[in-house]
Amino acid sequence: MATPLTADALVRALHAEGVTVREHSGWRTHNRNHKGAWGPVHGVMLHHTAGTDSLRLCREGTAVLPGPLCIGLVTKDGTVHLLGFGRTNHAGAGSAAVLAAVTAERTPPPPPGPDAVDGNARFYGFEIENLGNGRDPYPAPQLAAVERLSAALCRAHGWGGASVVGHREWTRRKIDPTFSMTRMRARVDSRLAAEPAGASPPPVPSHEPFPGAAFFVPGRRSELITAVGERLVAEGCGRYAVGPGPVWGRADVLSYAAWQRRLGYTGAAADGVPGRASWDRLRVPRTGRGAAA
Repeated sequence: MATPLTADALVRALHAEGVTVREHSGWRTHNRNHKGAWGPVHGVMLHHTAGTDSLRLCREGTAVLPGPLCIGLVTKDGTVHLLGFGRTNHAGAGSAAVLAAVTAERTPPPPPGPDAVDGNARFYGFEIENLGNGRDPYPAPQLAAVERLSAALCRAHGWGGASVVGHREWTRRKIDPTFSMTRMRARVDSRLAAEPAGASPPPVPSHEPFPGAAFFVPGRRSELITAVGERLVAEGCGRYAVGPGPVWGRADVLSYAAWQRRLGYTGAAADGVPGRASWDRLRVPRTGRGAAA
């Protein structure tokens, strides 16, 4: 067991392990610490979201289970979105026997016993975006990010892969995550053995940065606009009779407005003009050509 890292130390550890990190506004102070102490921490607990488009849910939670629901969300592209830091509503009560095994780094952990220990106080919690139905794949970049973030925390605390557990190993109430924890722990141990901290530089972001709302004016020509349209079509929001193409026009505005409504925007807020929040959720792949006019 160990004292939790500071937020800054967590970010440094993730970058040193080559994790693609996105820091969301206010994450360093967004927590449930008023409900009880966080720490000492014993390990890393992994979950799946049982849904998609999970950033808002993981940050805000629900009326029954207030957010944050994790420290970070691992999306399909392998980005770790930092949403909270401290005590989060991710683990709930779980097995004292499993906690003892994690603390002693005995693997695999025993079958979970009665729910008797507050896991929210004892683990770093991370959600992995997946439907959890056994048919939704975990892409290779997503699993690599899970491996790297787990190794980053283990390396920072001097733990081994045995300190990484799944929610289903903590309590009989849960089934997540739906990949092999035995294999994930082996991946973490291999990384810890082969790659010292700081060996991997921070990666180049995989998505286009927000070019600003003023970029999206009628007649603007750019390969980026084609990429935006392709993402909108992939999300089921395309309103194109022909295209999409490289010139920003009425069909692009209608398509982006459909995307904004998908995210919950209404009225004038769903005006078809990209803003930073909706842009970041769209995750437009890098074109390699920039946003030149």
